[in-house]
Amino acid sequence: MASYVDKDFPVHGLLPKKETGASTFLSKYPEYDGRGVVIAILDTGVDPGAPGLKETTDGRPKVIDIIDTTGSGDVDTSTLVEVKDGEVTGLSGRKLKIPAEWQNPSGKYHIGMKNVYELFPKNLKERVQKDRKEKGWDSAHRSAAAEANRRLEEFDNNNPNPKEQELKLQKEDLAARIEILGNLEKKYNDCGPVYDCVVWNDGTTWRAVVDTTECGNLADCTVLTNYRDSLQYATFSETDMLNYSVNIYDEGNVLCIVTNAGSHGTHVASIAAANFPDEPEKNGIAPGAQIVAIKIGDSRLGSMETGSSLVRAMIEVINKRCDLVNFSYGEACHFPDSGRVCDVISEAVNKHGVIYVSSAGNNGPALSSVGCPGGTVTSVIGVGAYVSPEMMAAEYSLREKLPGTQYTWSSRGPTTDGALGVSISAPGGAITSVPNWTLRGSQLMNGTSMSSPNACGGIALVLSGLKANNIPYTPYSIRRCLENTALKVDSVEVFAQGHGLIQVHKAFEHYMQYADVPERRVQFKVSWAGNRGIYLREQIHLHKPTECNVTVEPIYPENTDPREKIAFNLHLCLVSDATWLTVPNHLELMNSARSFSVKVDPAGLNEGAHYTEVCGYDVTCPQRGPVFRVPVTVIKPSHIEDDTYFELKSEQLTFKAGQVHRNFIHVPAGATWAEFSLVSQEKKSAARFVIHAVQLIPHCAYRSHEYYKFITLPELAESTHAFSVKGGRTLEIAIAKWWASLGTVSVKYIISFHGIRPTSQNINMHAAEGIVRQEVVATIRHEEISPSITLKTCVQPLRPSESKIRPLGSRDILPNGRHIYELVLTYQFHQSKSAEITPNSPLLSDTLYENEYESQIWLVFDSNKQYIGAGDAYPNQYTLKLEKGDYTIRMQIRHEKKEMLEKLKDLILLIEQKLSSSISLDVYSSYNGAMTGKQKYGNQKLCPGEVSPMFVPPVAEDKLPKGALLGQYLTGTMSFSKSDKVKKAVSAKKVRGNKAGMGSLGKRNQGYKPDTYPFRYTLTQGPHKQSSNKGSGGDKDKEKNKEDEFNEALRDLKITWIPKLEGDDLYNELCDKYPDHLPVHLARLNAKETSKERNKQLNEVVSSADKVLSLIDRVELATYVALKTDTRPDASTIKVEMDKQKAAMLDALRIKGAALADQILMARTEGTTELTAEAEQMVSKEMDDTFAEMLKWIDALDTKVLAFTVKHALVHRHFGRALKGLIKLNEDNKPNKEYERKCIEVYQQLGWDHCVHHFENSLPAKYPANFMPF
Repeated sequence: MASYVDKDFPVHGLLPKKETGASTFLSKYPEYDGRGVVIAILDTGVDPGAPGLKETTDGRPKVIDIIDTTGSGDVDTSTLVEVKDGEVTGLSGRKLKIPAEWQNPSGKYHIGMKNVYELFPKNLKERVQKDRKEKGWDSAHRSAAAEANRRLEEFDNNNPNPKEQELKLQKEDLAARIEILGNLEKKYNDCGPVYDCVVWNDGTTWRAVVDTTECGNLADCTVLTNYRDSLQYATFSETDMLNYSVNIYDEGNVLCIVTNAGSHGTHVASIAAANFPDEPEKNGIAPGAQIVAIKIGDSRLGSMETGSSLVRAMIEVINKRCDLVNFSYGEACHFPDSGRVCDVISEAVNKHGVIYVSSAGNNGPALSSVGCPGGTVTSVIGVGAYVSPEMMAAEYSLREKLPGTQYTWSSRGPTTDGALGVSISAPGGAITSVPNWTLRGSQLMNGTSMSSPNACGGIALVLSGLKANNIPYTPYSIRRCLENTALKVDSVEVFAQGHGLIQVHKAFEHYMQYADVPERRVQFKVSWAGNRGIYLREQIHLHKPTECNVTVEPIYPENTDPREKIAFNLHLCLVSDATWLTVPNHLELMNSARSFSVKVDPAGLNEGAHYTEVCGYDVTCPQRGPVFRVPVTVIKPSHIEDDTYFELKSEQLTFKAGQVHRNFIHVPAGATWAEFSLVSQEKKSAARFVIHAVQLIPHCAYRSHEYYKFITLPELAESTHAFSVKGGRTLEIAIAKWWASLGTVSVKYIISFHGIRPTSQNINMHAAEGIVRQEVVATIRHEEISPSITLKTCVQPLRPSESKIRPLGSRDILPNGRHIYELVLTYQFHQSKSAEITPNSPLLSDTLYENEYESQIWLVFDSNKQYIGAGDAYPNQYTLKLEKGDYTIRMQIRHEKKEMLEKLKDLILLIEQKLSSSISLDVYSSYNGAMTGKQKYGNQKLCPGEVSPMFVPPVAEDKLPKGALLGQYLTGTMSFSKSDKVKKAVSAKKVRGNKAGMGSLGKRNQGYKPDTYPFRYTLTQGPHKQSSNKGSGGDKDKEKNKEDEFNEALRDLKITWIPKLEGDDLYNELCDKYPDHLPVHLARLNAKETSKERNKQLNEVVSSADKVLSLIDRVELATYVALKTDTRPDASTIKVEMDKQKAAMLDALRIKGAALADQILMARTEGTTELTAEAEQMVSKEMDDTFAEMLKWIDALDTKVLAFTVKHALVHRHFGRALKGLIKLNEDNKPNKEYERKCIEVYQQLGWDHCVHHFENSLPAKYPANFMPF
């Protein structure tokens, strides 16, 4: 028995409310709990069946609409059918029983089908696949394998040394069964259940049903209609526990099945507004608020957001008059506060009064790491993530109590254009509800994804109180109120917490006190030189004072009463608490843009980051806080004094949990990489650290020049890192002790800079240019170089084979009737072998929110229209493994202006294919060395400023990838340094996008590999192959006159027409003139074989084959094949002739054998008595003789004769041999539904029912009727 049990569990720390004053507010105003407020949750989707999401505190439904704006749940239901005998045939091929009680005045049903795995989140799909395999495959498969092995062992015991052909084939058949079962286990692939979908109108309402029974019993399925109308949802199965709802669009032609793309959205919604009537301590922040759940995370992209989903979502938010948006997603962006998606978000805020709350990002601790839109869009309230002592105890079970702080990973401001970036902060972790399919009631998640809904719920409480009191508000007045009442946490820097921790109770009371201020409806646009703040970071701005002409412009909403604009007038006092900033005292502001000068003098500042604000106070009421703020940030970097090794060493630094040390360094001009070492000074304890280095380059996102590493630093250990830098610009190195890493530790660090620079930093080499000269210089210090070039990718440019522009439907109409158009581009390509590919549209890639277009999603399909994979704005995240075959890529681009899409109708798409093995190019120290292949470039030491030339010859033809074509190019890298630290540095795949909460796991960019430059090798036309038949005709060709040539040409032309004409007249005519001419008889044989009446004239097929075989001297042919070397003068001519004869003979044997086999198989299948037992025995013997003859010349599994091999096996009921052949036929050719069905028939014959069930259910997924819609 424990001596003491603390029964007082800190439940208030599971979903924090005390820290923000929400608990205080609700205690004082219990009825202002979010009632009357609608929050739109733009996320992965919300599970309406999750705990706490049933109803509000006053009994209204909690989730009032569920919408999927991604398109990933769309089903094409444009196919119309009518009921026959109480059934319709679904697109899957199943018979669907229509219940008699269904009302459908038109009698017409819309049908479609959906592979449910396309709707499943990844971890749910993996769980269901595992469950289905265990229950429906493993046991039966093991039994089948055991039986197959037993039968082979029994055969071997009875026939220890089989010599007869029949026994050999029997053993081969039994062995084939074992081999096939083994391969089926290795290649097992569960394509997933495919559900038929039926949509109809009952006279008043559109209704839909999804056949989750997979057998057409629609009476056992749940009939649904649009969720907003019925608030109904269903569950696919007890196994998956995935709830779904539906929406029906375009007069029944589109059914949208709405599910979750992940658990993130439900968790977010629960933080904001969950309601537990019996357990109020588990409530969300605003339990009385209602939710509109909008799925913007595309299931096809692993829950990544897309431009089209975000624009559609904002249309829904505006149409449904939502009060608040919570958006716990974001990306790094190249251009802040701009782009198509950002414009639509700002329109919703500025014109429709929507308050938009978003996560600031999880990409800290370095400065300027805020994401878009949360940290970079003016109209959005960006929220940082705070962790309190109560959270540490309840959520993380820390063994020590620490003071409240910002999470290490919470993104920091300012933005690259000077805005503060983080508006406010809120608790960034919670344990609350998640979807039912996770099979858990609640879960811990942390991130600014969690701080955003905490703040959003807090704002909902404020709005609830304002609405109850009929107090008007605007997004701008609410934001100013929140920022002016936020609690500043002394231990947290302004770049992390923004204006402070949201205080709900204070914000409400502040607003109530100052509800009628003249600027309530005004947005103040602050700008300096096109920027939203003053941000001086680079050395060029710091050597003298900077005069900044700041403009403040009041902006009213549309349709504002002109008299209100005329009456607007403020007497403002301008205040700054920084001695290094000089501002005027006053500003008179009316309804026009006013400017004033600000002088920034960084001369006396210490090294580091400095922040202040110019605040404009209304002189008549300064206590209500600033009316506007001008953020000012100055970064004062240190300089490297060591001009020999360019090294900087720190003093001993002591770190507590969550502490961040920033060092800003002016990188020496010419430096191209840095080497950084963190050295522990502790003997007894390890610690977890984050090393985060960032440089800002104009018009580039911070991640473009970022290095991030999460490390555990053992006692007295050293951790060394190398990363790329830009010379002449300020580098921030943030060293942060992880917020939950307990104890105090001391460290030192050393950073040194290096520089090797090639003539060109983007090296392009054309194969036709011959030897290419490249120069490299050691820019700042002595360096040892050892150049290497490696090519890893082959790039194929594709032009679209088709392009179509059309207006979209009702879901895609912006306010004021602005229709959105789509451009659909279709690309075709052939994959010559199995490889990993990445489609990439360089014009649009790597931009999402800041892109002028709102969509760039592409979908890949095989030749049977089976969906393979998808990708969007960040192509490197979407690599697909493709097998040999033909593929189609369909790409969608959207915009409301048709002329913008017209520009992209010929957009080139790149297919980047990873080479099976990389290609290394040789580098030489001299031109002649490159010419002769001697004097390769070894190691060389360069002095500062010394230039070294090197020479690169073209790649040898035999090294190039097979099938590479003119117009393609190879890409890779070129590096120069010999440093082991540089060579060991890892260039991590860039992690972009997705839910803001994911970055908190420490999975982040490791930056570009240092001393590495892009290298492109453009291919030229390959060498021509010389004809081996040139001049081989000899004297025989010379003897031909024109008349002979004409007659032969006429004969050959007539031969080509034999298969095209009915009857044998042409054949008989040619037989009379050329009775022994093999092509004549071969043409007739092929005509009989391909005839529609082939099965009715099998005897004629056999006789035609015999005729062909009679014209081939097989002894002569065998003698020729046995020759090792043919030394005759006309050897090439003889070879051509003999190859033709062999091909003709194999064709004849194959066709004859198949015809004989079909005679037997058809008699068995059709139950006819045309073939007596004696006749069947004779036909079988002739077929066996033909098969034996064929085996003398070719392997039975060769594709040329495989069709006969399969039929021969079926005649003898050797189902293992037959199945092996059928599988090979399907693999060697374009995957074919007919072959798959034949395989299923053989599985049935073998008694492998689990295979029958598995492959029958796979057919609809593998062979859909149409392409998946966007």
